[in-house]
Amino acid sequence: MPLNYHHLRYFWAVAHDGNLTRTAERLNLSQSALSVQIKQLEDRLGHALFERRGRQLHLTEAGRITLDHADAIFATGQELVATLRETGRTRQALRVGAQATLSRNFQIGFLRPILGREDVEVILRSGSPTELLEGLGTLNLDVVLMNREPPDDSLTPYETHHVAEQPVSIVGTPARLDPDRPIEALLTEQPFILPTTDSTVRTAFDAMASRLGVRPQVVAEVDDMAMMRLLAREDIGLALVAPIVVRDELTSGRLVEARAHPRIRETFYAVTQRRRFPNPLVQELLTRNAGPEVRV
Repeated sequence: MPLNYHHLRYFWAVAHDGNLTRTAERLNLSQSALSVQIKQLEDRLGHALFERRGRQLHLTEAGRITLDHADAIFATGQELVATLRETGRTRQALRVGAQATLSRNFQIGFLRPILGREDVEVILRSGSPTELLEGLGTLNLDVVLMNREPPDDSLTPYETHHVAEQPVSIVGTPARLDPDRPIEALLTEQPFILPTTDSTVRTAFDAMASRLGVRPQVVAEVDDMAMMRLLAREDIGLALVAPIVVRDELTSGRLVEARAHPRIRETFYAVTQRRRFPNPLVQELLTRNAGPEVRV
């Protein structure tokens, strides 16, 4: 007897809600009717899918396996609808997620091949890595731009594309920064404005300071490049930042760059999910941005 997908959808809804009563109300069903549907699915599969602990429902081992398959089945259905809705349209949509702290210059550089095209609408959203990867998993995003690789394990169907790198420098006001001072002296003498500790750039900076046997004074930790640029301009300290972020200030002389390079590079990734019907605009961007380094 074939699987009844109505029963599977009811199970899927209850499993994600974790509450039979709440799910029944949301689906406009009686609790007993919903229980019957799930019992019929359990009979068909030959395994109990839930166990009750007090008032809460918890998945059994068979229930967890069933939920994994249900997630894949209904995600494929959403993908089908999203794909076919675009059929026949003269304007294609590309849904891009970008890490909130990511360089705007990199984002523009990555998207430049399709920006301004009359047949393309770019929908750009920012958020935390966790939020963006969830959006990728639910097909609400086609590609996610990050400056670190997502967790790599067999349960995540992500494909990670290394698309760009840019050097990171030490910058500050002319009154504070002598461009000819060696890095070790700068680390010892000056306060620093640094990315937060969850940044790969910060990790590399801390490792460099450790190798030199120096513990720099950290005057500010920020996760936003615009704020780092502002703090550097206000002469709060020396900033560890990609020169492209403060290009205008370096050109005008409001900020200067240390000549001794910290040899730290920020790496950028485009993360996609394996899909049967990938958005062709994503492949176009990946092809156009391919190479060991993309200037941003």
